[in-house]
Amino acid sequence: MSQPDIMSIIQLVNLYGVAVDAQRWDLFDRIFTDDVDADYSESAHWRDRARFKSDFAAFHAPFDSTQHCMMNHLVQVDGDSAQAFTYGSWRLVRHAAGGSPLWDGSGWYDDEVMRTQAGWRIRKRICRVVWWTGNPTVNETIPGVKFELNACVLRREGEAGRVGFLKAVGGPNA
Repeated sequence: MSQPDIMSIIQLVNLYGVAVDAQRWDLFDRIFTDDVDADYSESAHWRDRARFKSDFAAFHAPFDSTQHCMMNHLVQVDGDSAQAFTYGSWRLVRHAAGGSPLWDGSGWYDDEVMRTQAGWRIRKRICRVVWWTGNPTVNETIPGVKFELNACVLRREGEAGRVGFLKAVGGPNA
């Protein structure tokens, strides 16, 4: 495993948090492939970067502020492809929602990453919210699009073979 590759992938994942919080959707071009498969929930699943950027811009525009913290990075590199697993926590602030302006969530990202001529890019992402607290209307900026609590916890997703990083590192249920 190449430490420079691992560090580049960690930087890529961290850049995502900054791109979202700064609402710099052009940075998604440096993070995701054109044909990214981004699965955030049943009602929030994209299969191309252009639509992903557009919908994320519309979803995040109403927030007064957001903060995405990416942590506990694990990266498994295999040539020109890699699996990355990252925990994340999110704070969303929207005063116009009425009531408390806060929604806090935590979960994980399971990313398939590929080396391109322009550097590493995420080609497939699964994001799952493990828990959240706060005012649920803060997180409802577009009717029908919700990043809901997902009942599939990491253990069950791994046992079912749906976590690419766990498959990449092997072991039971890989």
